[in-house]
Amino acid sequence: MPLALLALAIGAFGIGTTEFVIMGLLPEVAADFQVSIPTAGFLVTGYALGVVLGAPLMTLLGTRVTRKRMLMLLMGLFIVGNLVSALAPVFGVMLAGRVIASLAHGAFFGIGSVVAADLVAPQKKAGAIAMMFTGLTVANVVGVPLGTYIGQSAGWRTTFVIVALLGVIGLLGVAKLIPEQPKPEGVRIRHELAAFRNAQVLLAMAMTVLGFGGVFAAITYITPMMTEIAGYSASSVTWLLVLFGLGMVGGNLVGGRFADRHLMPMLYVSLGALAVVLGLFTVTAHNKVAAAVTIVLIGALGFATVPPLQKRVLDQAAGAPTLASAVNIGAFNLGNALSAWLGGLVIAAGLGYTAPNWVGAVLAASALVLAVVSSLLERRTSRAAGGSVVGSTPEPVAATARH
Repeated sequence: MPLALLALAIGAFGIGTTEFVIMGLLPEVAADFQVSIPTAGFLVTGYALGVVLGAPLMTLLGTRVTRKRMLMLLMGLFIVGNLVSALAPVFGVMLAGRVIASLAHGAFFGIGSVVAADLVAPQKKAGAIAMMFTGLTVANVVGVPLGTYIGQSAGWRTTFVIVALLGVIGLLGVAKLIPEQPKPEGVRIRHELAAFRNAQVLLAMAMTVLGFGGVFAAITYITPMMTEIAGYSASSVTWLLVLFGLGMVGGNLVGGRFADRHLMPMLYVSLGALAVVLGLFTVTAHNKVAAAVTIVLIGALGFATVPPLQKRVLDQAAGAPTLASAVNIGAFNLGNALSAWLGGLVIAAGLGYTAPNWVGAVLAASALVLAVVSSLLERRTSRAAGGSVVGSTPEPVAATARH
């Protein structure tokens, strides 16, 4: 794997840290600005919406510059957003800083996925994408717990200054390690938008929303579930989230490795197993050890779907992959928001703190159904065209990318 992937992973680490660390610092931020916890929660919602909207917007704006330069501009935007948050005199400015930082999120991962895939041979593309996303998963193991500790000890503003410095390191890494590539010729907004007429691209994005949404249906409400049902103390939740992050790291790497060999079977296994484990979580949540093991499995199986889904989008939108890749990152955040909302509904309906696990299981199972539909549709199209199935093995994927 090229050293340039390290620069992308560093940027991903900073972005992952700033996205999730706010969840552990909401009480401190709320107290500082004298707002309620639900009001402070807009810092999470605003960021997620910024990712969804910023992914296509920033990617389209970047069609006029090289991908390396756009990655550098995005890291600069990320740095500015986190510094605005760190120095915010009032809550509204803090919210604006979060939105500014979020605008870089989707486009960075979307464009970064294309760059990472271009840096390696066709049979290693998913592994390269997984390497970049390792920065995001490691952020949940190291960056978020450490950032939360620093924020609670030295003040939340310190955390955001440190995250901005991570952005500076990422910016320097992109400038130094990412090779210069010529601006893609013939890329037009209409050309990029044309990818969305491909049913397979839309199916892959729907799988992203539902599959990863299944993970966050459970994890969003992990604190009340573990404290009220499993019997953990509130202070133990941080370490449970570290276990979740470790699962994410392992699942991401395994997903990247096997997606390069058997992409669709990898999706079948990971989505099917995720649906089963989420359903079992309604039972294992009542036991401390079983709950901890299940949390690791949810992280592993959930992130095992990320490299194959991202590569699936790149393969199916081979002629104009940049916008589709970025929008798929927004789809992850859309899934997060949707599942958190649905999980809140079942809790509010009096079904208990474990009820969101059933929501997650249904979402993951729905994603599995879409994966099967996508594969059947692809086989039928392939038979009609007299070709081979895209995405089942590296050779047809490479051939499709060339066409």
